[in-house]
Amino acid sequence: MESKLIIIRGNSGSGKTTTAKSLQNYLGRGTLLVSQDVVRREMLKVKDREGNLSIDLIRQIAEYGKNKCEFVIVEGILYKKRYGEMLKNLIQSYDQKAYVFYFDLPFEETVLRHNSRDKRIEFGEDSLRAWWNPNDYLGVDGETKLTSDMLQDDVLELILNQLQAKTDSKH
Repeated sequence: MESKLIIIRGNSGSGKTTTAKSLQNYLGRGTLLVSQDVVRREMLKVKDREGNLSIDLIRQIAEYGKNKCEFVIVEGILYKKRYGEMLKNLIQSYDQKAYVFYFDLPFEETVLRHNSRDKRIEFGEDSLRAWWNPNDYLGVDGETKLTSDMLQDDVLELILNQLQAKTDSKH
């Protein structure tokens, strides 16, 4: 089985997790979703600092899915400074069968999106501002920018079209 790696990154509140979960539901059984928040905050309970334990565990889980799952989705803020090297190594380990997406939204849009979800109770605009890291592109070939003028359905359609296009070009 040839696995495909899908990386979805962006600032807090941009729509990464919603997109990743919708994508997993659409792609179906056996699609592995590796969420940075689940690994870092729930499984390990570590701060998002340089060299934190979640970096290696995210990599290990994503590597586990290779050749076992048709699709492996890795999603999270995944700051380039902390996670970039690991993500680039993962892309290489998937023999370049990787699709990289970055939510590039204005701060005000992430606040609006954040305020429409349950996590708004856990943290607010001050936290979003403290974590804000604009233009944090991974800088890999084919990285696709997701913008605020794209609705959730547009984002899903774009991702699915990219997955299909690469598959079709091989036949």
